[in-house]
Parts: sequence; structure tokens; C-alpha cells
Amino acid sequence: MKIISWNVNGIRAVAKKGFDESLKKLNPDVLCLQETKAQDDQVAEVLKEYSEYTFNSNSAEKKGYSGTAILSKKEPLNITRDIGIAIHDTEGRVITAEFDKFYLTTVYVPNSGQGLVRLDYRQGWDKDLLVYLKDLEKKKPVIVCGDLNVAHTEIDIKNSKSNYNKTAGYTQVEIDGMDNFINAGFVDTFRHLHPDEIAYSWWSYRFNARANNVGWRIDYFLTSKSIISNVSEAFILPDFIGSDHCPVGVEISLN
Repeated sequence: MKIISWNVNGIRAVAKKGFDESLKKLNPDVLCLQETKAQDDQVAEVLKEYSEYTFNSNSAEKKGYSGTAILSKKEPLNITRDIGIAIHDTEGRVITAEFDKFYLTTVYVPNSGQGLVRLDYRQGWDKDLLVYLKDLEKKKPVIVCGDLNVAHTEIDIKNSKSNYNKTAGYTQVEIDGMDNFINAGFVDTFRHLHPDEIAYSWWSYRFNARANNVGWRIDYFLTSKSIISNVSEAFILPDFIGSDHCPVGVEISLN
């Protein structure tokens, strides 16, 4: 099974930037999207032509903001939106698909914002999301993917020293939050299979950052430790354009 995750930075925008061709090339069994920036009916309008996929979306109350979606060739057993905590559940940031052998959760983690104004909220979010995922894991293994909005280690960010504790996504609070996921038994699939590889999944639109590969790795696939041996590939696909993020993915066998 090939599972792809992509922060599209607007589903209607990426639809005008070669999304159809990209989807055909990627040919995922499951595609997880973040930052759709659209209401459910607008997401449905963009995705209606992809009849080989079932799709489910979770939109923010605020129009044109946040949002997640899952497209799957195999219909999930069940879909759950959000994590059941009111303070977190208005922005459409989480959607979970249950399959026979695992749960697949796609997440668009809140950015801590300019001046780190939302850092305290982000710290609480990370803790609550981890509790949610560990509760799922009591029933069956979990795959969680998406824009986690943190560069975990120095190798995951081009300019680590100048950004450390100054820029959202690379503060010690956020790094500690990711450490908590790893210490709780979730495995960063890309770093597990490529421990020393420098690869980024997001580039600023400013300063010609993508052309110069001045980027961050903030898009991930984490899996329960019990199924990491089933992951044969983990990859980042920087040649796919249309967003400031590129797709990331895994190949996993859970027959």
C-alpha cells in the first residue's frame, strides 16, 4: 500500500497547478491532504472527478482556513473527525480513517505563529494529540501523517542556528513535543530508513528558497513501533510542485 501525504496549501489553488497530473503520477492507494482551505462542499467539487477514490474531509469553521481530507481507493471502515476536545475541534485539523489492520490519522498541526504567540496553545495541542493517538493504538496500530509543523533535529532544517527558539516550528518546546511522540513509541519512518539523509518538504515562497533548497522537513509519517518492520519505503518527493510543501509518503504492507 502506498500512502501519500501532502499539504496542498489550498485545494482549489493546487487544482489549477497540475494537481490532476500529480495525482496520476503519484497513484497512491491513499492520499492524505492538509490545509485544504475549503469547506467540505468545495473540497467535494474539486475531487468529484476522481471516482476511483472515496474521500472524506474535515473543514474548519472559519472559511478558507486549515482543513484536512483523506482519499482512499479502499473504503475505510470508519471515519472520525477531530479529537474530541472542543478547544481543538473547530479548525478541521484531524481526520482518521479506520482500516482492517490499522488507523490512519492525517494531521495539520497548528503553527505557533509570528512572534510565537500560539506556542502555549501548540504545546497543549501536541499533548492532547498524543493522548488521542495512544488511545487509538490500544485497539490497533496507528499511522499518523501530515504537516506536523516542526523540524525535529538540526538535519531537518537548513539554517538551524539562526531559527532555533526564534522561529515557529523550531523551538525547544516544539522539538520536545516531537520527542514525546517518539518516546511514546511512534517511529519517524523517513529518519528510521534514512538516518543521515538531508531532505526537506517545505520551502518559503520568499528568497528563492526552493530553488536554493533552503528548506525544512516538517511533513512526516509516524507509525506505531509494532508495524515499523512493515514499512519498506519512506520518501520525500520535492519534484512535485503546486504548493510550498511537497508530497511525502510510505510503502507499507499490512496483509
